[in-house]
Amino acid sequence: MQKLLLAFLLCAALISCNDKPGKRVLSSSSGGLNKLTVVMPNELWQGSLGETIRANFAGAVEGLPQVEPLFDINQMPAEAFTGFMRKQRTFLRIEKSDTTNLKIVKNAYARPQTGIIVKGPDVNAIINLLKKDSATIVETFKNTERQEKLRRVNLAPQEDDMLRKNFGISMKFPDAYRYAETKNDFFWIRKDVPNGDMDITVYEVPFSTIDSDTNTIAAIINMRDSISGDNIVTDEGTRFRTEPAYAPYLKKTTIDGKTAWETKGTWDVKGRFMAGPFVNYAIKDEKNKRYLVLEGFVFKPSSNKRDNMFELESILRSVHFIDEK
Repeated sequence: MQKLLLAFLLCAALISCNDKPGKRVLSSSSGGLNKLTVVMPNELWQGSLGETIRANFAGAVEGLPQVEPLFDINQMPAEAFTGFMRKQRTFLRIEKSDTTNLKIVKNAYARPQTGIIVKGPDVNAIINLLKKDSATIVETFKNTERQEKLRRVNLAPQEDDMLRKNFGISMKFPDAYRYAETKNDFFWIRKDVPNGDMDITVYEVPFSTIDSDTNTIAAIINMRDSISGDNIVTDEGTRFRTEPAYAPYLKKTTIDGKTAWETKGTWDVKGRFMAGPFVNYAIKDEKNKRYLVLEGFVFKPSSNKRDNMFELESILRSVHFIDEK
């Protein structure tokens, strides 16, 4: 009898806590990485509004040798967005409203979760808002996905003591990666995948390597072709380099509060039929008067590479500068 009474009181206490404002217990979110749920009427999905969403959020990823979408989109009407479907980690919801606005909502139905609600009085107003803020929306969702990727990485992390000692940085990457080369001035970290591999390189250069040339992209290409070409092992008579037929994408970004150049393009091995995508971050480290250079590249012929490159970007963007150097 006492055990039954204790169980009853415990259940009552839990129900009471869950009913209090701000005390709602959220279940874990679900969904694969880079999957986006779009909640909007089917008829609008088939029209110009749906075309705008597909163009901005399912368009081709920059720097990949084949066309792959930013997000895999699953569209559904509002009445289907219930129960389990509300547990998706990211969602974009389109609603009619008297005013035009965009709202970011966190952990509305699950945790972690990022939702973006876009409202407008008509289709044209919503389209214009989506076009204007598409870059912000994409980056908001990508940040959520990077955090999820790093959470998974942290389940089985690799030691980064050598990176701390040699470069004064910490970096989160899983123990599926191994240190293939650990020279004092050049690290090469690798992971085997079916039919290929994923690679990370870490090195540093003086400011003059990049800043002395007014053509930044040319300076970065020369840098990676020289340093990576000298250190990435290939067959005799061949050389790792930036693929010369396609100009890489270049933009400024920020990593660990520091200005960085982000370069995305295609690498190849001169003299062999080997190629793939790369992403390179040259981070300006004023304290140590250097650019810290982080690069990720994939060799995985005849296969999709978006998610591999996303993993590498998430790892490289996790870098944190410490004071041990």
